Order: sequence, then structure tokens, then C-alpha cells
Amino acid sequence: MAHDEKHVSLALGSGGARGLAQIGIIRWLEDNREFRIKSIAGSSMGAVVGGIYAAGKLDLYEDWVCSLTRRDVFRLLDFAFSWSGLFSGERLMEKLRDMLGEANIEDLPIAFTAVATDVEKGREVWLSEGALFDAIRASMAIPTVFTPVVIKGRTLVDGGLVNPVPIAPTLRQNGDLTIAVSLSGREEEGMDEDSFASLSDDDKEPGRYQKAIGEFLEGLQEKLGMEAENQRSFDMFDLISRSIETMQNSITRYRMAAYDPEGLVEIPVNACGIFDFHRAREMIDLGYERAERALRHL
Repeated sequence: MAHDEKHVSLALGSGGARGLAQIGIIRWLEDNREFRIKSIAGSSMGAVVGGIYAAGKLDLYEDWVCSLTRRDVFRLLDFAFSWSGLFSGERLMEKLRDMLGEANIEDLPIAFTAVATDVEKGREVWLSEGALFDAIRASMAIPTVFTPVVIKGRTLVDGGLVNPVPIAPTLRQNGDLTIAVSLSGREEEGMDEDSFASLSDDDKEPGRYQKAIGEFLEGLQEKLGMEAENQRSFDMFDLISRSIETMQNSITRYRMAAYDPEGLVEIPVNACGIFDFHRAREMIDLGYERAERALRHL
């Protein structure tokens, strides 16, 4: 080990597609060789990026996610038609499983913890052993969007519900410093203004999957006798996104007040929507730039 090398514990946050910025942050740490990532804790998208990196497959994942169009993203969502979630997530997870192969967390070269929420007991759960895919799948199970995961008799959903920036699990490791990533940073003017204009015609067209989702929800509202008149019209994904972000932003402020990481990278909450995975390259570049800005003093 180099004399001045610093062992880093990473706390990767939840925030949907904005979480792809964490790939750029990891790339910045790799390019600055005085840092070595020794442990990772992640919630939701932070668990996806962190688990894939710990398994040594981030290059493969980055190439794949940067190739996705908006239409590709909707094609990966498979209907569950369940009261517990609109999508099962199995089509997406099968893609990741094919990409990464089977792996157990305890066998990874980097210590890894995925944070999920036990919905029956209302508490966070740290998953640091067992199947990597099961842990990632549980940590990213956004309520009403993806169906929950049952592990050892516990019904688990998105870890961001209780711990959007999981610093506490990193404290078990003997690192030199902790770097946390919050995807709930302060809004910045002009951050999202040109995103729609830059899309291809195919990406601007919502496609049959998004239309089918909208028709399904409208039919459900009609059957339940829910009146839509005189109500502001929100895209379903926009409504879910705003609701989750409102909750997580509040929790993040309380969590960050309780801890004092040596490094903090914040991604503006309006950088992109939580389902905008077709903007992967843009988010990765943003993460790299924000890491340079926030961490160079370390």
C-alpha cells in the first residue's frame, strides 16, 4: 500500500436515475490513486451501483446503461398487476443477473452492505451476506412501483424509505475516511432545462408501455369511482417521483445532521427524474464533475 493511500468507505444514496452519478464519483476516486475503496453501503440505486462495483462488473454495467433509450427503459419494466406493485422487476433483474452472474456478498473483494426496509417492523435492514442479487433487488423495491422481496421471512422494500444515505453501516469498517453521496442536493437553476430538447424522437414518444400503464391506472380509478375532474393532471411516474423525493429529502436532512462524513458529494435533486435512465452518460459525467469539486480538498 502506498504510504499516503487512504482507505475509503462509501455511502451511496437513493434517488433513482440520479444514482447513476455515483458511477462518475467512483470513476473519480479510481483516477485519484491515493484513494482506495474498501467498503460500500448503498440504498436503492446506491445498492445497485455499489454492489455491481464490489463485484468488479461496473465497466460492463456502465456500457449497458449508457446504451439505453427511454423506450428501452420501459421495455425492461414488466407488469405485475399486483396490489403490492405495478412491476415485478424480474425482467430488469434477469438482465442484471445475466450480466453479473451469481455471487454472494461475503465473497466479494470489497465489503458491501445493501440497506432495505422491513415494512412489517418499520425498520431498516442491513444485508451484508447472502445472494447479492437478492440484496440489490430488495434495496431497490420502490413501494407501489416494484413488488417487495421476502428474505428470511422478512418483507423488504426500498432502503431509501428509512435511510437514503446509509452512512451508519460504513462505521463498522476500519476506513481512513467516509465519503457520502446525497442525491437530494439543492436545486440548481437550468439543471434540467435542455433534457427534453436533447432527446431523440423515439425517446420523446412515450411508447406503448407507458401508454398501457396510464390506461391501466385510469381504468382502475374509474372502477374505484375516483373522480379526475378539477384535479391537476400528473404523469404517473412524475407523481411517484415527486412523492418519493419529498419524503427522502426530509429524511436525508435528518440523517446527515446525525453524521459528519469527511467527504460529501451532493447531486442536485432536479438533475433528472428518478426514471430517466436514458440520461446515464449525462449523470455519470455530472457525478465525476461534482466529485472533483467536493473531494479534491481531501
